Amino acid sequence: MESYVFPGNIDERISSIGAADIPYMRTDEFSAINLESSGILLDLIHCKGGRTIIYTGSGTGAMTAIVENYVSTKKKALAINGGSFGQRWVDLCRYYGIPVVDFKVEFTHEPDYERLAATVADEKPDVLLCQHHETSSGVLYDLERISGICRENGTSLVADVISSFLAEPLDMDGLGIDICVTSTQKGLNIPPGLSIVFLSKRLEGYRFAHRGFYWDFETNLDNLRRGQTPFSPATTIYLQLNARLRQLREEGGEQANILRVRHNAEVFREECRKYGWEMPAENPSFAVTAIQTGDDERRRIFKGLAERFDTSIMPCGKPGMYRISHMGLSSDEQTRLLAERIHILETELQ
Repeated sequence: MESYVFPGNIDERISSIGAADIPYMRTDEFSAINLESSGILLDLIHCKGGRTIIYTGSGTGAMTAIVENYVSTKKKALAINGGSFGQRWVDLCRYYGIPVVDFKVEFTHEPDYERLAATVADEKPDVLLCQHHETSSGVLYDLERISGICRENGTSLVADVISSFLAEPLDMDGLGIDICVTSTQKGLNIPPGLSIVFLSKRLEGYRFAHRGFYWDFETNLDNLRRGQTPFSPATTIYLQLNARLRQLREEGGEQANILRVRHNAEVFREECRKYGWEMPAENPSFAVTAIQTGDDERRRIFKGLAERFDTSIMPCGKPGMYRISHMGLSSDEQTRLLAERIHILETELQ
């Protein structure tokens, strides 16, 4: 199968770990692996002296953890809401009874940064929640401008970098981000199942809330100091994570991976222009390309790719719009063939 969903085509050396016997995890060896993984992760995101929490759970689980432990200690939040995942920040705040300003952004568009600055100055939120890349639309937000707005107003910045980590340049310390969150099935290009919270050094000694048992920051941090987890981990995926992080380090770190993802995107977008597909994202991330085809809510292109070509892409909420991930392994020939097959299927719709 050719996969252009998340995580995409995975290196066989990494995927084969998933077929191996599962070792017992309460050992010094497993602890050493997790401590090494934590150190490499902090280096990749440029969070010197920070801490990680690696959860067995989805990215939404880690977002929940951030709201339970950190956002709930604040009086008011502001969430940039430009798609499904911005809406998730809003929904989580409301679920936990945290006052939140729902800063709406038109789908496939960037925020109006001047309006955002004025809203932050007027509403005075204690914390701003945003995506770096709104995965549902393919739009990349300008974290540098958002960071500047937060600094001017003394607002803490929390960023969902789930689909931008290792696909776009990201300097957590340089941007003054207090907390970032990612997960394993995007830029890390391994199976889903783990999510990662990055805590900046500035939060050392911070008094987090205790509003959830499983996601409790302090319980998890206490265990992770010795490389362990408080509850049974998805052991195999922890091993795949470590193997992939070592591989990334050997291949040149985050910059080499960003260049690979960017190349995949540029090859595919060249084909998009050839076939006349609109790419509606105002400022597209290299992680994903969203295209508007002549398909409709029946998703015939999606079904045709799966049934005739054993290939998978991602539908969007808008009829005829699809997203193609560039994070997995793919040759130029494979990428061009994907575009050709989408074109064939679209032509047959007429």
